[in-house]
Amino acid sequence: MLYREAGQFKASFAEDMQIFPIRQDRIAIGLLLAFAFLGVPLFASEYWFSAILIPFLIFALAAIGLNILTGYCGQLSLGTAAFMAVGAYAAYNFQLRVEGIPILVSFVLAGLTAAAVGVLFGLPSLRIKGFYLAVATLAAQFFIVWVLTKFPWLSNNSSSGVISAQKIQILGFGFDTPVSKYLLVLGIVVVMALAAKNLARSGTGRAWMAVRDMDVAAQVIGIPLMQTKLTAFAVSSFYCGVAGALYAFCYLGSVEPDGFNLDLSFRILFMVIIGGVGTVLGSFLGAAFILLLPIFLDNTLLPTAHALGLPFSNATVSHIQFMLFGALIMFFLIVEPHGLARLWQITKEKLRLWPFPH
Repeated sequence: MLYREAGQFKASFAEDMQIFPIRQDRIAIGLLLAFAFLGVPLFASEYWFSAILIPFLIFALAAIGLNILTGYCGQLSLGTAAFMAVGAYAAYNFQLRVEGIPILVSFVLAGLTAAAVGVLFGLPSLRIKGFYLAVATLAAQFFIVWVLTKFPWLSNNSSSGVISAQKIQILGFGFDTPVSKYLLVLGIVVVMALAAKNLARSGTGRAWMAVRDMDVAAQVIGIPLMQTKLTAFAVSSFYCGVAGALYAFCYLGSVEPDGFNLDLSFRILFMVIIGGVGTVLGSFLGAAFILLLPIFLDNTLLPTAHALGLPFSNATVSHIQFMLFGALIMFFLIVEPHGLARLWQITKEKLRLWPFPH
């Protein structure tokens, strides 16, 4: 009964088109952000910050980037991890070779560098699409990792290509604790997620969705295909580049080219598919599902097996974990192919009408 729109009148077009038109949604988002910024640092442990919350936010940001390209513009990509690698190594080199450059400027420049590389590998999208475009972006995955390995200058002459991220200093304050890194990552992710949500509602976002639904019809009504597709590749790669910089500076601290492999690209793609294609919320839900479910299964399967007297070894539990993980993925895709975000949307629609039938 609390989720009702009665008495909430829209007196202008701007009020009707706002991101959260229902007052309860605005209150819920405000409380969620207040809890994330103020409540979580008071109660969460260092393990939660270092191993769960920071990677969750970073992968959610990378999933938003891929969702812009695949979900909103309909261009399939398998090179997300490669663009993250470009962002990580670009931020490292900007900090190393430009004296006194602010770290946030390095993150922005790293995103722009990844955007330029993304546009370069997005050029085949003007001629091919679907599975063939996925193969073209797959080439970016292998080529970028090869470049980072074979050109030692990019890793400051490291023989293996491993880089160690510099310390984060902003206005004289050092972000060297898990809590401070979490707050930095959270602030960046919130700003960029809000920007992505507004961008999807703008004329550029509507052009992306028109190309996604039918590119020939979009071209007939005057949407420039080349500009629209390359813009999607640029914005998507920018988000992935910033995520890669945060991945190196705020999460691992030391990265190597092989760490940005094809497996990472597939994990981010699964986050988009499971969370919901074409939604910003789905990127967060998918990242939470992919990251938290294995941890939950790992902490519950072995104690359950011991409680039932089953002679399970750690290897057996690991195999069962993979089987359950895959089965749950198939279950969610069968129950709701549009992802967890669609399930949440259906729940909200039912709450708005309860207890009356639809």
